[in-house]
Amino acid sequence: MTDRIDESRPFIPVSFAVLTVSDTRSLEEDRSGATLAARIEEAGHHLADRDIVTDDTDRIARQVRAWVDCETVDAVITTGGTGFTGRDVTPEAIEPLFDKHMDGFSALFHAISREKIGTSTIQSRATAGLIGTTFVFVLPGSPGACKDAWDGILKPQFDYRHMPCNFVEIMPRLDEHLKRGKLREGADD
Repeated sequence: MTDRIDESRPFIPVSFAVLTVSDTRSLEEDRSGATLAARIEEAGHHLADRDIVTDDTDRIARQVRAWVDCETVDAVITTGGTGFTGRDVTPEAIEPLFDKHMDGFSALFHAISREKIGTSTIQSRATAGLIGTTFVFVLPGSPGACKDAWDGILKPQFDYRHMPCNFVEIMPRLDEHLKRGKLREGADD
């Protein structure tokens, strides 16, 4: 079975926040964040916010958590800090926040990336998961990697018309694990 678009379904826009992690770039020089912002809006979605922070685990986690806590943000995409150098700390900042890990994202990202850059894809620690009811994607800091992730994975998965399934159709049910935990806590009272 292959991916397809069901034209009988409506397009439902989603609200994204984009965070660039860099010690050296400003928003004006941020090609990766600009690439994501442009693609989000071109696809018909809403760019709720965009920011840049230094490679600091506390600052990264604080900004992502602020967006996760914002009811108008459905998904957060970070770019930068996924390599192996001493300053690359984005996965360390965000993965502990995940309620659920999305292992398939990393696998698919690396498969797409390998087609473009060969075995060099192994130098990225791209990851994704769910924090509460917010999708969070951690991408490398190159515009090419951002294009690959958006075009090859995120754009189709955030299109309600994408079949056989997509993220948008499950968004109303993302809090089931949170509600189930509250129900268990209530049973203990």
